[in-house]
Amino acid sequence: MSRVLAAAAVLALVAVAGCGSADGGRATDAGRAPSGGPTGGAAARPSGGPSDEATSAAPTADSPSHGPATPGHPSAGPGRTRAPAPVPSGTAATAGTAAGAAGPSRPAGRWQPRPGTSWQWQLGGRIDLDVDAQVYDIDGFENDAATVAALHARGRKVICYINVGAWEDYRPDADAFPASVRGNGNGWEGERTLDIRRTDVLLPIMAKRFDMCRAKGFDAVEPDLVENHHEKSGFPLTAAQQLAYNRAIAALAHQRGLAVGLKNDLDQIPQLVGVFDFAVNEQCAEYDECDRLVPFVSAGKAVFNAEYNVPPERFCADSRRLGISAMAKRLELGAWRQPC
Repeated sequence: MSRVLAAAAVLALVAVAGCGSADGGRATDAGRAPSGGPTGGAAARPSGGPSDEATSAAPTADSPSHGPATPGHPSAGPGRTRAPAPVPSGTAATAGTAAGAAGPSRPAGRWQPRPGTSWQWQLGGRIDLDVDAQVYDIDGFENDAATVAALHARGRKVICYINVGAWEDYRPDADAFPASVRGNGNGWEGERTLDIRRTDVLLPIMAKRFDMCRAKGFDAVEPDLVENHHEKSGFPLTAAQQLAYNRAIAALAHQRGLAVGLKNDLDQIPQLVGVFDFAVNEQCAEYDECDRLVPFVSAGKAVFNAEYNVPPERFCADSRRLGISAMAKRLELGAWRQPC
């Protein structure tokens, strides 16, 4: 999980992290917080960083050549964003349907966000389409193809937030998860940690979710909660099993022509930096861990970071030095953001 649980204890102080005016975001946060708190939103990063992106193959009609996209979720174990309960912004699709099968095919080359790409992370509320960021990271279930197309028309790339490490009782495919793979609660209302050893059960479900992302036109996925081996899951999970699961999740995305980001999981960056196309992190500045994300930057891959409890003047200089795309966000991950 991410450190959002720890951050929840100081939710009343989160506004400090975003003191000052937000960049292009409306203060319409409607996200979901842990254990029955409010629903959460998303974040973005400043535009004005280095060149936006690289694409390893020529873009096609369903893969525009405009700006990048980002993912996010406030589930906060070390760096987990929480996905809000359904608050559709004109969204429709449900995971596990055949929608993905009819989705557009992707070229062999995938979108590759470069270090310095600006981003917005909004997981709750109606998406603010006018934030000045090259990439948007939004909830895959709660946003429809029209929203993704509208962002593409504005030159944005769009990341599909999908929880791959916890069962969520409010998702339309919740019944697809047998009780045997649902472990302990993870601190978020309606969620239980998944038994990632059961790839025979979980990977087909996640494949359908990624099909949904592809069908809606997303450019990438942000698989959340990929650190179950560190959690009190109720299962005897090992680091090796987590590595195997994370690699399998990345492969599912790549098979669909989607880029994929590594969410937190700092301990396994050395083994996974070559497998994932970018990184998404929460609170690396607060916990003095940003140096551990440098392997992604060195590989020419973007690192998207959100800080909840630290004001920008305390992390932006180091973020720029390291090549990390950072911003202050409120814990609920609404539209508000304060980029570096």
